[in-house]
Amino acid sequence: MAAVSRARLLDLMKVQCQVFSTTYNPEGIRMGNKILRQRLRGPSLVKYYPPRGPTINSIAKQFKLLELETENEEEEDRLEHIEGRKQRGKGVPKKKRTAPEKKGK
Repeated sequence: MAAVSRARLLDLMKVQCQVFSTTYNPEGIRMGNKILRQRLRGPSLVKYYPPRGPTINSIAKQFKLLELETENEEEEDRLEHIEGRKQRGKGVPKKKRTAPEKKGK
């Protein structure tokens, strides 16, 4: 029996891919189709973990809608600490106001 030519096998493979709705990839390049066919993991992960409880900031936003005031002691302590560092000269450096000059070639 005579061997079948490569061109003929490639034509057969192309028709086979059209019939079975698969991707024609004669070189066998990795295309990620296996990963893309898998079901998404996001929705099941969201269902697995319990919903997050309310935070101080979310409660404060709700209170602002009702025109009530709240105090976040942790945030105030943080801002006070940052202000103290700035006064001692240990704060974040200021951003440059001018763009760096371009060097001509």
